[in-house]
Amino acid sequence: MQEPSFPVNLNELALAARARLDPAVAAFFDGGAADEHTLRTNADAWQQWPLWPRVLRPLAGGHTRTTLAGRELAHPIMLAPVAFQRLAHDQGEWASAVAAAAQGAGFVLATLSSVPMEDVAQAYLPDKGRGLLWFQLYWQADRGVNLALIERAEAAGFEGIVLTVDAPVQGVRDAERRAAFSLPPGIHAVHLPTANSGAPHNAAADGTYCAGVPATAPTWEDVAWLQARTRLPVWLKGVLHPADARQAQALNVAGLIVSNHGGRTLDTAPATAQALPVIAKAVGGALPLIVDGGIRRGTDVLKAIALGASAVMVGRPTVHALAVAGPMGVARMIRTLRDELEMAMALSGCQSLAEATPALVAEPA
Repeated sequence: MQEPSFPVNLNELALAARARLDPAVAAFFDGGAADEHTLRTNADAWQQWPLWPRVLRPLAGGHTRTTLAGRELAHPIMLAPVAFQRLAHDQGEWASAVAAAAQGAGFVLATLSSVPMEDVAQAYLPDKGRGLLWFQLYWQADRGVNLALIERAEAAGFEGIVLTVDAPVQGVRDAERRAAFSLPPGIHAVHLPTANSGAPHNAAADGTYCAGVPATAPTWEDVAWLQARTRLPVWLKGVLHPADARQAQALNVAGLIVSNHGGRTLDTAPATAQALPVIAKAVGGALPLIVDGGIRRGTDVLKAIALGASAVMVGRPTVHALAVAGPMGVARMIRTLRDELEMAMALSGCQSLAEATPALVAEPA
């Protein structure tokens, strides 16, 4: 029987992956918090920004190149940190990293990776056309553990630290609970003791949620502590409020990732397409911004750039592609999104991403 063709877009890719994944694993990857309002609006909100194309503009020599963290990159697409990717494919994060490097995409490895960071770095770094390789840190209660993780990342060749700041506890994930999701034997957070999942804890010893938060949740003090102990640039992931963006700017962090954790933590938090222009206005161009959440089309990428982002991250599409076709699937997913971006640019009259300004999505006077 002939293998069906690869899905033609990222939405169809999600449907194809759901048909292949164990239902409990699909609930883990695709589920959101509570009633999943934020999960749904993440994708819908990008569609609320219309593109106002210009015509008869010079397009010869058009390209998708961008500059981020002092590097010229082939395009602005990065793979977001996603936990336990071996649930989708036996090669897990290693496969995603190989595909990302081959397609010139940035790659952010999760603390809760199911493949060691050294293996990922060895797969990713040798590719001359690669993007940026960063390590995402879930803050651990023991500062010594955090220090060991960032020193290990430095030694492996990672080029940045992404501190997740929007998940002091897990969200209320009904889909996961309904499916009774648990990690199967052989898959665990390889960077952490097996007794510790590394994810934010939901309850203290006395059985309450909030009593456990102060002991483990990172603060602005911890951000400064982290900056003082690594030579790598520190990015903050999960900033939605302009006051937090300005406070991060005062600490001279490397940049911000505008994110609501893919709708997996606080339900009814704003969609990232709504938050991005607010954050961009707050920092006034002084900090580079990356955005994730619901980006599934090249037009979404173009709108994100127009609204103030330097790059975008995609998360769930990575594991969808892994489930459907392994590393080749991830490579095709990235290429699909990049091809759509190029077409959207040409049809909007943009020769380069520098021409994707707020005027592209703002209603003309």
